[in-house]
Amino acid sequence: MLKNLKCSVSALLLSGLMLSGAFAADVKSIAILTPEEGTDYGWNQQGVEAAKAAAKATGVEVILAQGLGYGDVRPTLRELASEGASLLIAHASGYNTSAPEIAKELKVPVAIVDTPDALSKGLIADYTLSGHEGAYLAGRLAAKMSRSKAVGIVVSGEPPSWNSQSAAFAQGVKAENPEVKVTYAVIGPAAYSDAAGGKRVTESVIASGADIIFGQGNGSSFGMLQAVETTKAADGGKVHFIDVIGDKSPIDKGFLLSSVVWDITPVYTAMINDLKADTFGTKSYSIGLKDDSVKLLKTSAIPDNVWSEIQAVREEIISGKTKVEPIFEATAVRKLMTNVTE
Repeated sequence: MLKNLKCSVSALLLSGLMLSGAFAADVKSIAILTPEEGTDYGWNQQGVEAAKAAAKATGVEVILAQGLGYGDVRPTLRELASEGASLLIAHASGYNTSAPEIAKELKVPVAIVDTPDALSKGLIADYTLSGHEGAYLAGRLAAKMSRSKAVGIVVSGEPPSWNSQSAAFAQGVKAENPEVKVTYAVIGPAAYSDAAGGKRVTESVIASGADIIFGQGNGSSFGMLQAVETTKAADGGKVHFIDVIGDKSPIDKGFLLSSVVWDITPVYTAMINDLKADTFGTKSYSIGLKDDSVKLLKTSAIPDNVWSEIQAVREEIISGKTKVEPIFEATAVRKLMTNVTE
């Protein structure tokens, strides 16, 4: 009888494990919500493309909800949940309050940004990513190529991801040439889509002497690029632009120097696999130079000898010889700048 009881218990345990595994693996579709259309060669487009690639890699469907703006997305979150999405990717810092509320209300997993302390097993994951290693390389590049020995950083806000890149860029500039001036300018507290503001602020930074602009701005980056295209440097020459996250080469008119390109596909793929393994909401995610999820864009504007020198620095970072630690606090970022304007 005892033997039969042991067999029954073992069978029940095995059955429970099988059921648990089946439940954890039941991920049929994911949805991504973006504030702007996925055609910005930046944050929104990289998010959309990464979601598509991750879904294909893991064998699930993807639902795209684009151009939602920065307002209340609770109705859209509820609608997507009702359509059966197993994961809601809230791809904007402005969604990091409403998405967790819906997750708790409907018991549907969500992924948010800029809130690393919001993790909740099985329910809420955060992907506050940092391209600081690539931004450091961009700073080294800018210092090498600036004719005026003055560069500028223009940002559409000060979220953690932007802050870490701004800090690393400034550190890279100073490591290459401490004499290069770095002017830091903020368009507004959340001016992500403010193209007009991006143009105006960038023009003022160029007027201060900068001949290379490191711009972080989603939709506002188009205004930054326009300013670079239409405003001469103090010496009458060309101003160059270093972008972030995406690749604006298809629309470049000869002013794009480089970009700190992100590939978010490994992050979303890991999230889906974590859902399947029942480990979602228990870990942080990162991107970096080592696996090319962060890389500096090579353009024809960069001389081969300069690019070789930058690649040598990249290898030093990957090997650990050169350390680039992320700095996420805005106050600490501002301390690294030569000038700060708002």
